[in-house]
Amino acid sequence: MTLAIVLAAGGPAALPDDTVPHLVAQWRAAGATEVRVAADLGELAALAEHATGPVLVSGADLVAHTTVLKHLATSPVPGTAALVLADPPADRHAVVHEERGQVVSAGSTGTLPDATGSFGGALRVVPADLPALVAAARTAATTTVPAGTVGPPADVAGAPGAAVPAPVASDATPVGTDLDRLFAAFTATGALTFAHRVRLLVAHRVVDPAGLAAARAELAGVDEDAAELRLSVKERDDFFTTYFVSTWSPYVTKLCARLRLTPTGVTMISVLFAVVAAVLFGVGGRPALVAGGVLLYLGFMLDCVDGQLARYTRNFSPWGGWLDTMADRAKEYVVYAGLGFGMTHAGLGDGWVLALAAMTLQTVRHHIDAWYGVLHDAAARRPKAASTGGGIGDKLNAASNRVQNDTGSLSYWLKRTVVFPIGERWALIALAAALFDTRVALVAVLVWGGLAFAYTGALRTLRARFMRVPALGTVDAGLHRDDGPLLRRFGGRIPAQLPLAVLAALAAAGLLGMALADADTARWAAPVALLVLLAAGLAARGRAEGPLDWLVPAALRAAEYVFAIAVGVAGDVPLPLVFGYVFVLTLLHYDLVARLEKRQPAPPLHDLTLGWEGRSILLVVALIAGFAWVGMATLGAYLFVVFVMSVVAAWVTVPARAARTAPAR
Repeated sequence: MTLAIVLAAGGPAALPDDTVPHLVAQWRAAGATEVRVAADLGELAALAEHATGPVLVSGADLVAHTTVLKHLATSPVPGTAALVLADPPADRHAVVHEERGQVVSAGSTGTLPDATGSFGGALRVVPADLPALVAAARTAATTTVPAGTVGPPADVAGAPGAAVPAPVASDATPVGTDLDRLFAAFTATGALTFAHRVRLLVAHRVVDPAGLAAARAELAGVDEDAAELRLSVKERDDFFTTYFVSTWSPYVTKLCARLRLTPTGVTMISVLFAVVAAVLFGVGGRPALVAGGVLLYLGFMLDCVDGQLARYTRNFSPWGGWLDTMADRAKEYVVYAGLGFGMTHAGLGDGWVLALAAMTLQTVRHHIDAWYGVLHDAAARRPKAASTGGGIGDKLNAASNRVQNDTGSLSYWLKRTVVFPIGERWALIALAAALFDTRVALVAVLVWGGLAFAYTGALRTLRARFMRVPALGTVDAGLHRDDGPLLRRFGGRIPAQLPLAVLAALAAAGLLGMALADADTARWAAPVALLVLLAAGLAARGRAEGPLDWLVPAALRAAEYVFAIAVGVAGDVPLPLVFGYVFVLTLLHYDLVARLEKRQPAPPLHDLTLGWEGRSILLVVALIAGFAWVGMATLGAYLFVVFVMSVVAAWVTVPARAARTAPAR
């Protein structure tokens, strides 16, 4: 049940009597199950304390489209969300400072000279943050704010639900309404709050009847449905997507909505397009290559449409988000397989080598991206006292933010394009295959991908070196390193994790080089390389204290993939089978990445995947026994079955059981 609370007191007293009933009706239209009016902060705290689901809070001074309230109520972000306006900071409203879409501090203009917006007077609080909301409301209710005071210090961090310090004397402008003081106090508890910005639609906070009339007139001048369709397109996207897809994909989104297609249905159609494109790349010949390029482009367009349709219809679900993430990677790697087969079939060389290299490179890049996001989020929310004080890390962050905010400039688009995002990858594959051949397509992906890896890796490593935030310490590092029972049981406590993980990757690369030169020698050298991998993994189970230890999971992924390829080459395993085995590993690891980004627990059957060290041991045993291809095929099939069963347990069985046992509403 979703409870909406309209705070009637503590705001402008000159507004007409119909403002609160109008907001109540809007919240009901926006999807609130129950709407209550709180006379003061104390009553609001009492209502929130007994709530069992999400709580929506707004003040009586908010004038907005109902769609704005609906978007806030149904925001897909995993935590609490606050309406943020881009209006110039006003003395009567709390101002906010955001980083990476998160409100990291809130208060008055005096305490936040670097404010990025103002609080929009509405808040969606998830159940986990309700204790913090109740504590903040009670503190704000018992705290008077005389002239010349400000709200609670914006950089006070604590566990959600912790007591909020009382305002302190200052010459700065006071935080205005009761709701503003509540929001400043709530932010001060350290609760993770995402910024929900308003664009294309209208949202204002008014103080008098004239302002109310002007705001309502502005609302009437906007076509809500047309604006909602335009809002389904991401505000900031990559160059190819922005100019060659999003210019016309909203029309397809509108058609899909009229046909009552679901986002998941559109995702599956895009998978079908990518699979057919991969088959055409494998068939070869100019007509097939051109047709494959066209289908790949249309498949990517549908990949954008599924997200746009979810935003347009507000049809979000954890399953849909997970499926979209997994489908994106699976489609891309199926296309790599089609290109590899087509290159080999056309006599242009062994295309499976390039396909394996492209898949390995791209997966390692994605893991680095995911862990850098964890690091950056942790850095954004650290107390200001922990700042590096203008060091090179802060200067690089500031320069990056300037470029990121200069939308439409040449530097902005270069920054967005040089990292080789998915739109650019699919466009490059489609054009290179259609105009040239499959070999050119794979080589182009590897060259651009390698340059992007070097560029982003160097900059992020340099920035992270000076952030001094242990990202691995914020999550279950053992899970996301994919450590198995052996490492969990006998792992060491050496803090220097990254050098050891790099050593493991180098040992795997050395074995691969040996296998390419002399398979027989590599067959007997494989146990030695395995011992290096195990020794490095066992020693690297200590606390993640190094500034670059966030790179450890990606380094271990690279070590396992390269080691598996080396064992396959040494054991004369057909390269398509090696590709299939590594592809299954990427599915397991992308599942972990999706859970990392949503801070979800381990997959239900994760222990059955044996961990990276267990899988590597089994491959070496099969290699020495002379059954490398049988061992790799059997292990790959086993892991795929475990993955499918885990997906069923996570997304079908468990949710169904929860629905059956949930109390009736």
